[in-house]
Amino acid sequence: MEPISVLATVTGRDRPGITAALFAALAAYDVDVRDVEQVVIRDRLVLAVLFELRGDSAALRNSLTQAAHALGMDCDISVMDAGPEIAPVGSRHHVIVLGHPLRPGAMSHIAQRIADLGDNIETVVQLSTYPATSIEMIVRSTDPVRLRAVLVRAADETGVDIAIEPAGLQRRAKRLVVLDVDSTLIQDEGIDALAAHAGVSGEVARITDRAMHGELDFADSLRERVALLAGVTEEQVLAVRDQLRLTPGARTFVRTLRRLGFAVGVVSGGFTVFTDRFLDELGLDFAAANHLEIVDGVVTGRVIGDIIDRPGKAVALERFAEKFGVPMSQTVAVGDGANDIDMLEAAGLGIAFNAKSALRAAADTSVNLPYLDTILFVLGIPGDEIAAADAGDGDLAR
Repeated sequence: MEPISVLATVTGRDRPGITAALFAALAAYDVDVRDVEQVVIRDRLVLAVLFELRGDSAALRNSLTQAAHALGMDCDISVMDAGPEIAPVGSRHHVIVLGHPLRPGAMSHIAQRIADLGDNIETVVQLSTYPATSIEMIVRSTDPVRLRAVLVRAADETGVDIAIEPAGLQRRAKRLVVLDVDSTLIQDEGIDALAAHAGVSGEVARITDRAMHGELDFADSLRERVALLAGVTEEQVLAVRDQLRLTPGARTFVRTLRRLGFAVGVVSGGFTVFTDRFLDELGLDFAAANHLEIVDGVVTGRVIGDIIDRPGKAVALERFAEKFGVPMSQTVAVGDGANDIDMLEAAGLGIAFNAKSALRAAADTSVNLPYLDTILFVLGIPGDEIAAADAGDGDLAR
């Protein structure tokens, strides 16, 4: 007798023993299990089992229905169409949607845009409810470039963040993360805080503006701005360092990645006097930044050594990847400005965090929520696992 394909779907209030009872009922028949999916949302369970049956489907239907009803569950039995199994078309991608809040209308809009392409959503799971709601979909697409372009537009249309990354081993293999510092790891711009102490905020801002408009490269603009800081005392520098504010979620972000065995560090166009604080405070594995010269307790207005500029950030990432024995394909870079473009392009995954448009265009994906730990969801790390690890170790600070 040729086998037939049967799909059994059990639904109802979850309780211990449902899965065991269903498979015990199946065990009495000549059945080969082909696929299983079980989902519990709050206390509601959906369990689906696809199997090949050799024998009487009516008798099996009766057995499964009785087993389900004995547990207060509903059971639907469907005999599937015969014929050769058709291999799915296209490649699979993780699509993560983040919102604070995340409204049904946004999800509907995004799902419809995916459907309009002829692409298929295979699974949907929730990754987090705090500090933002995040949903991960596995989407099979015949044209990933077009899918990415459509999702970028959908993010603008809905006001939520949408990240997309190819599925596969490379996504699970990330092992080193490097962060920009100013406006990424921290909420502040360190040199602007020093300029305020020196009374030269306006002059520094004008030089920064010239650099942003392409009139100065980063190295020249940094030297000009640092020259204006001459005379600031080391005591003032340390006071600024101690007042720098971590971005919400920064502690959780670093702590979680280090628990998972990642090497985590910073590459900054700012100063080592600032990054040294976070090496100690967050337990970072590495840091690279510019050296602000201080002689006899006073800033001289000079930068010592090579300046870490846009290409220098990419070089630093490559140096740290080599040091920790991590292939570049397994690195992640996070930043906010045009100065981070080369670094994000060099990384296996480049993430723009509350970034300028130039960096968003160059990045693999963007996150625009003001919580650094939301990047963990882009990496596929569920919020409940983060919370459970923190509760177990007594770590509650974000």
